[in-house]
Amino acid sequence: MQILDVQNPQVCFNVAIVISRFNRDITQKLYEGAIQRLEELDFNTQQVTLVWVPGAIEIPITAQRLAQTNKFEAIICLGAVIRGETKHFDYVCQQVSQGCQQVSLTQNIPLIFGILTVENEEQALDRVGGKHGHLGCSAIDSAIELISVLRQI
Repeated sequence: MQILDVQNPQVCFNVAIVISRFNRDITQKLYEGAIQRLEELDFNTQQVTLVWVPGAIEIPITAQRLAQTNKFEAIICLGAVIRGETKHFDYVCQQVSQGCQQVSLTQNIPLIFGILTVENEEQALDRVGGKHGHLGCSAIDSAIELISVLRQI
């Protein structure tokens, strides 16, 4: 039996981060958490490309274009979709999640889904440094772990 070791992954890759400006008070915190974690892991600024987009729905097409450059080993998608009074929430969540999955599989690149899909702003705040951790930080950790696994396959 072969066991893939992800306990001590080497951190040496180029990463793109696509961030939605919509719900900026939340996405700014996602961005800050991701950047803080990258700094803790000694990434240098030349390894990280940041791309801000208008909303979550624009994340998959932007991630696809980034993937097509072959410059990145992972793309981290950060955003916040908060339920409102209409069905728009459901459509956006479905399109964004399916779009990110499609890009990941067709472009053969890890796309880390760091997009909050929550009922209200309180739930979002709980996930950007509150009682449920920090999705911005954990998205970076997920990228590192997944890249480590994929390099070993």
